[in-house]
Amino acid sequence: MAGRTLHVVGWKEYVEFVDWPLRRVKAKIDTGARTSALDVLSYEMHESGDGLTATLRLSLDPRRPEVVSELTVPVLQMIVVCNSSGMREQRPLVETTLRLGPVTKSVRLTITNRSGMRFRMILGRKALEGDFIVDVGKKYLMRKARR
Repeated sequence: MAGRTLHVVGWKEYVEFVDWPLRRVKAKIDTGARTSALDVLSYEMHESGDGLTATLRLSLDPRRPEVVSELTVPVLQMIVVCNSSGMREQRPLVETTLRLGPVTKSVRLTITNRSGMRFRMILGRKALEGDFIVDVGKKYLMRKARR
């Protein structure tokens, strides 16, 4: 990792989904979570000759909850994670490209309903490693570092 620049991020930041029509999604940077998670209203699993896919129904703008996006994505596998209540839960694991400040990278995230949570997106350790350091006393540091 010699020579690699580590970017300082705050405890909450905006992320952009490069492959999906999702921009400025508020994410909590959560070093206590290994895996990242994205909120969906609901999802439907489909089995096809190409493998497993999930159709996601998303409403990520808290000021406009009536705006719902739907997209179908490949599912890598089903995994068991501990949710924020400590309960084990089976979730689809998907992969997409995220942009956080000047960094664009492929990340894996689970799909779940986070409607009771303050943040629609959790960015966990695996998505942060190698590129970011977290300053827990700051927020939205990447707005200034945009491209």
